Amino acid sequence: MADQGVRRREENELAAALVKGPAEVLDFFLPLWVGIQLGASAAEVGALTALETLVSFLVRPLAGVLADRADRGRVAAAGAVLYGLSFVVYAVTPGIGLAYVGAVLGGAGGALFWVALRARVGEGLSTDDSAFSRLFAAEGGGTWIAFVVAMTLVKWLDYRGVFALGAVACVVAAALLGFSRAPRGEPALEAPRLGQVGKRLRPMLGLVALTALAEGGVALLLLLHLQRGHHLELGQIAAVFLPGFIVYSVLPGYLHGFVRRLGRTRVLALAMLASAVFAAGLAFAPDPVTIAVMWILSAAAFAAAVPVEQAVVAEAAGGSLGRGMGIYESATLLGATIGTFVAGQLYGSGGIGWRVACFGAAGLLVLGALVVRGAVRRIGVAEFPVEQAKTLSQKEKPASEPGVTVSGVIDVPPQEANPVKRGTNTRAKPLANWGAHVAVFVLAQGVLAFAGYSWPVEAVFGGPHDAGWFWNWSGHWLLNAGRIWTAVLVLDTVWTWGRFALRSRAC
Repeated sequence: MADQGVRRREENELAAALVKGPAEVLDFFLPLWVGIQLGASAAEVGALTALETLVSFLVRPLAGVLADRADRGRVAAAGAVLYGLSFVVYAVTPGIGLAYVGAVLGGAGGALFWVALRARVGEGLSTDDSAFSRLFAAEGGGTWIAFVVAMTLVKWLDYRGVFALGAVACVVAAALLGFSRAPRGEPALEAPRLGQVGKRLRPMLGLVALTALAEGGVALLLLLHLQRGHHLELGQIAAVFLPGFIVYSVLPGYLHGFVRRLGRTRVLALAMLASAVFAAGLAFAPDPVTIAVMWILSAAAFAAAVPVEQAVVAEAAGGSLGRGMGIYESATLLGATIGTFVAGQLYGSGGIGWRVACFGAAGLLVLGALVVRGAVRRIGVAEFPVEQAKTLSQKEKPASEPGVTVSGVIDVPPQEANPVKRGTNTRAKPLANWGAHVAVFVLAQGVLAFAGYSWPVEAVFGGPHDAGWFWNWSGHWLLNAGRIWTAVLVLDTVWTWGRFALRSRAC
């Protein structure tokens, strides 16, 4: 069973990385590509984005119901297939008309995939209280790797080639989940209806929407300000965002240790206050370097807050994980849509609109920090994750009635609950995995060096080379592939050893 749980977790995380990365790249590339290469007007670009958002919003509650009635792995696989088809449509469309079909497919596919996958992850929350932190880290890892690959290959493959690679990644994710042999969690008997789950989650939904509103609004403000205020190009903008994406992949596991020590409401409140400081400071940031540093701090705050919100929603949903995650995803999408729309309008108004948007986002985040404790308590979940809640109930509040948890919700009796073990919350032999990556890299580059196509060997011993050789085009396709591989290995090294150092200090 333990091996099956580890395999299931790894499947979930790899699938999330394979889909999240291309999806983020698509969101970044699509408006530019549609406007430049398809000749779409600003109104058509807005309509394309709005259509995908609308379809995703409408499908997510239905996806939640389906995830509670069918195998969640296969539902997520179907969503990945639809997502992949949307990439195919974008890769082959001759004009803006067919792109609308891609938007519909992407909206439906994203809803099915993320709702079902998060519900699938939630099944293991009772035995691994860091399940959603791991998922968030996997999404962050997939994002920065996808950006490195896309930004390197876009000048060689063009946008359409990058979209085709995104389709391949989605197909791999679909195969991974669709053919998974891991058993599904116990089906819920007489699961509450969608409306009942929504009523129970209502105190938390406003907070979820608020976090998504701030994240979406601040991200758009950052993008617009870098593009229009500082006149940066595509690659330069991506370079500002990339450190924050790496933070998403490195810190969630470490930050979850603070959740165990401080509790969920304190971490959520502190994260929102930190994000508020970034949003307000963004109005006065003098240069892109300062903005990049502030974005790293904001990314760390979101990396702490979002997994906690997901875990709280999953616990409150109980046996209706699919419906709970469907409602959660809808609230997230609604908040992000409002945030990006308002931020865009305020930034486009000129004058003080830019600073009004920054201070408005900061004010909303401060408000969220003030109400978070009441929202979590009203929803009826424990302040601490499973392991800490169990310890508190044994030391401070011996249960007088069997079946009553520390939060007061009728559930599995405490003596039957499976405590979370620290060993389940760490990756097995991360340094050994990194060592294997290095060994494969060195062996492959040694073979390529004899053929004259080893990028790191050429970079160190060849040359001289101009900056374009290092960042854009190195000549032969094997050299370009080697450049991508080298960049990924460097980031993998920083990620692995950074996590190791942080975990060592935490212990």
